[in-house]
Amino acid sequence: MKILLPALNSIFMLFLLLTVSSPLFAVEKPTNQAPAKTPVKGPHQGRLLTDNDFTIELAIYERNIPPEFRAWVTEKGQSVNLNEMSLNIILTRLDGTQNEIHFTSQKDFLRGDSLIYEPHSFVILVVAHYRGTSHRWQYDSFEGRTQIDADLAKTLAIETAIAQPKILKKTVSAYGKLTTHPENIREIKSRFEGTIKSVKVSLGQRVKKGQLLLTIKRNLGLELFKIRAPISGVIHHRNANSGEQTNNRILFTLIDDSILISELAIFPEDQHKIALGNEVSLFVHSSNLAITGVITQIDTITQANQSIIVRAEHNNNNRQLIAGRFVRGEIEIAEQKAPLAVKRSGLQSFRGLTVVFIKIGETYEVRMLQLGLITHDWAEVLSGLKANAEYVFKNSYIIKADIEKSGASHDH
Repeated sequence: MKILLPALNSIFMLFLLLTVSSPLFAVEKPTNQAPAKTPVKGPHQGRLLTDNDFTIELAIYERNIPPEFRAWVTEKGQSVNLNEMSLNIILTRLDGTQNEIHFTSQKDFLRGDSLIYEPHSFVILVVAHYRGTSHRWQYDSFEGRTQIDADLAKTLAIETAIAQPKILKKTVSAYGKLTTHPENIREIKSRFEGTIKSVKVSLGQRVKKGQLLLTIKRNLGLELFKIRAPISGVIHHRNANSGEQTNNRILFTLIDDSILISELAIFPEDQHKIALGNEVSLFVHSSNLAITGVITQIDTITQANQSIIVRAEHNNNNRQLIAGRFVRGEIEIAEQKAPLAVKRSGLQSFRGLTVVFIKIGETYEVRMLQLGLITHDWAEVLSGLKANAEYVFKNSYIIKADIEKSGASHDH
C-alpha cells in the first residue's frame, strides 16, 4: 500500500511530541533557588524557601475557600513573631501580567490579600523582611503549560484564532429528511396517441430545459412530433421505449432538484418558538457543513409521535443535497450578542474543567473557562479568558496530551 511521505512525517512528529518531554520556558536563576523538580515540602504541604536559618513555607490554600497564599515562617526551627514580619509576593504570568500580594498575620500564619485565579502558573518573586534582614527568592511554578516550536506546530496542523465578540444564534434542534419541491416535478405525457420512434434520454440523466426527450409518430396523420423537457432537472422515472404506443401514459417524470425541502419534526413544546421565515442550518449525516434555508410551512396537524412537521426550502444549485436523505436541522429562534466567544472545536476537558489553550510565542497554556450560551460552532465565554487572546481551535487535543504527558500537577 502506497503511503505519502508527508503523512509519514506528520505521524512521526506527533509520535515525538507525545513521547518526548517538551521544554518549558527557560528558568530564570533565582536569588535563593528552591529545588526545581521536586521542591521540599513543609508540614502544611507548602514549598519550603530557606535562606540560612530562615525558612518560609509558602502554599496556595484552597480548602473550602477561594485559593489564596498562606505562609508559615520559622527561624532556626522556631516560629517567629509575625508582627515583626513583612512579606510580599509578585506573580508574573505568561502574558506578562503581574499581581502583587501583601500579607497580614492571622494567628500562626501570614495570609495573602488576593484571590489566586486559575491557572496557578507563574514566576514567583518572594521578598521578606525580618528584624532588619531581607530575604529574596524567585522560582517558576508552572502548570498546564508546554512549549512547541513553530515548525512542529505547523506539521501537527495546530491552528489558532483570536477570541472576540460574536453574535450567537439560539436554535432548536430537529430531525427529518429531504424531499423534492412539489412545484418542481413534471409528469410528461404525449398530447397525441402514436408510436415512439426514438428516446434520447436515460433514467437518472440530467437534462436542460428545451432538451429533446423523444420523438413520436402520430397515429392520425403520421407526422412526427418531438417532446422536449419543460424544465431542467433529472429523469426520475422513464416509461418509454422505441416502438411502443404512447397509450396516454406517463412517459417521464422530471424533477428539478435545484431546490429541496427539509421536513423536520419538532416537539410540541418548541412549536411556539418557531415562525415562518426562521433560518434553518441543515446538517447531513457525516458532514459538519451547514446548508441554510428558511421555514416556509408549519403543519397544523400533529403526527402520531406528537411531533409537528415544519418545512424549509434549501438552495441546491451545487447538488450537495439528495432527496430522501435523513438530516438534522438547527432552527434559529433568537440571536444573542456574546462579548467574548471561542470556537467549540477548541474546547477540551482538563482536570474536570472546560478549557482552551492560549498561545503566546511558542508557549501554550491552559485557560479554565466559565461558559454561557453554546451553539453548534461557538461557545460564549463568561470568564477565564481575555479578549483578543490567541487560542488553539484545531488539534487542541495535542496540547492537552503533551501537558498531561509531562506530568505537571496542580501542586504548590
